[in-house]
Amino acid sequence: MNVALIGCGGIGRHVVAHLAPDEAARITAIVERPGMIAELRPHIPADIAIVGSIAALPEPAPDLVVECAGHAGLGEHGAAALERGIDLLVVSVGALADAALYDRLKAAAERGGAKMLLAAGAIAGVDGIAAARQGGLDYVRYTSRKPPSAWRGTPAEAKLDLAGLKEPAVHYKGPADNAARLYPQNANVAATLALAGLGFARTEVTLMADPAAPGNVHRIEAGGAFGSFTIEIVGRPLEANPKTSTLAALSVLRAIRNRASAVEI
Repeated sequence: MNVALIGCGGIGRHVVAHLAPDEAARITAIVERPGMIAELRPHIPADIAIVGSIAALPEPAPDLVVECAGHAGLGEHGAAALERGIDLLVVSVGALADAALYDRLKAAAERGGAKMLLAAGAIAGVDGIAAARQGGLDYVRYTSRKPPSAWRGTPAEAKLDLAGLKEPAVHYKGPADNAARLYPQNANVAATLALAGLGFARTEVTLMADPAAPGNVHRIEAGGAFGSFTIEIVGRPLEANPKTSTLAALSVLRAIRNRASAVEI
């Protein structure tokens, strides 16, 4: 199975590095900003093409395009892949809090006869929430607790003294749509849970900076007709980007391998 990536930051490079040459899926191309192609080229195997747009992808066309370029990259290239009939795996799920973008991508998928797939990302339990929704959900709550350094470059800097923080502190509490818009590199999980369950307005999100956090800590609580569950994941930050959990990169590898396998789980 031929796979193309949109973007090649921390997650993209992790995928390139960990897909073995003899696997059923292989990376054949990367779509990158034209100004970044020359900088990226020395770090990518020579047999992987690097191009500036979906239209420039080499033949044969990929079977799957994986977006790992952030909100802007999804908005720029996602619809073009779907309209060509290529399935699109979305990593920057938080971008779909923008209803106009979600509708545009969905319409492109319908026109192209393709599927837009959402990566599970840094958490477990998405399948359980999606199943529970079939019988009725009463609540879905998500709490993200990360070291202060993981919140640098976000609105948390205006609310907390991240460098001098001594105790856990909440810097956002509200619905998932606002969390995803305000913290695009940190709140993809909130958007994924919202799309799997009760929607953006009814998914409750709390974001915390905690100097004693053992990693990126995700806590999910859900209840409904099925009963209830609580899941907590302590994830290690991705070495190349502390705002991203290693499990998020691994979820992309899993999704690619699932698509290429005769057995999917």
